Amino acid sequence: MVKSKEVQPQPKSKFVNIQCPDCGSEQIVFSRTSTVVKCNVCGKILVTPTGGKAIIHAKRSKQQIFR
Repeated sequence: MVKSKEVQPQPKSKFVNIQCPDCGSEQIVFSRTSTVVKCNVCGKILVTPTGGKAIIHAKRSKQQIFR
């Protein structure tokens, strides 16, 4: 009997490097965060949670995905 190759499930969420539009500081956040994320320097809200994927109000940096 030949065993079939099972595909391992991949995670739906990733770590994302974002940049604050006001002060330009960079921060690494989770794409499915459950809390409000504010900028460490100026205090602007960068990410707001939803039931699933979070809404990112800042722009993503060139290095977008970390695993």
